[in-house]
Amino acid sequence: MGLGVKREVPRDRMEFAEFYKASWDPCLRAVTATLVEPRLAEDLVAEAFARAWVSWREVRDHPAPRAWVVRTALNTGVSWWRRRRREVTLTGYEGIGHDSTGHESRGRDVAGAEGLVAVEEAGGLDAALLSAVRRLPAREREVVVLRVFLDLDTETTARHLGIATGTVRAHLSRAMAALRQDLAPALAMEVNQCTTTT
Repeated sequence: MGLGVKREVPRDRMEFAEFYKASWDPCLRAVTATLVEPRLAEDLVAEAFARAWVSWREVRDHPAPRAWVVRTALNTGVSWWRRRRREVTLTGYEGIGHDSTGHESRGRDVAGAEGLVAVEEAGGLDAALLSAVRRLPAREREVVVLRVFLDLDTETTARHLGIATGTVRAHLSRAMAALRQDLAPALAMEVNQCTTTT
């Protein structure tokens, strides 16, 4: 018999399978909304779930397992981006964080219409909302993803991000105000279309 942790395979597998089935879509939506490059979201979430399986007992006992998966996916994305950025510096390739002209994106949606359509189909998010969330500053975007998309409470969000609960509320308030302002024209146009067709 080998050394190591003895795992109750059937029970662990069943628990993980249930968690995976219930959590894949919300985690994918959360990661997709956070990234500038939505095409990476599915790969990052898959990697995070693979890591969750390896550390299943730790993840299972975590106060917010979905948040663990999302944070792991985002951390993996940051690591990938940093490696990629070093490669970009060496090769001159524009890559993530830059639009096709080579200018820094700074939160703008550079994935294009094709990427948004793929995300909308895969994650069930409205393209205008997704685009507006991506334009938020990084910390506000993280708070929106955790509080709204993953439905975590303020305390859990604060603990997960390593910030105070008041800071979570402030970021959420600013983000929601920005989203309302950003989405108001699209909403007004949608309401106009509904009233003119009726």
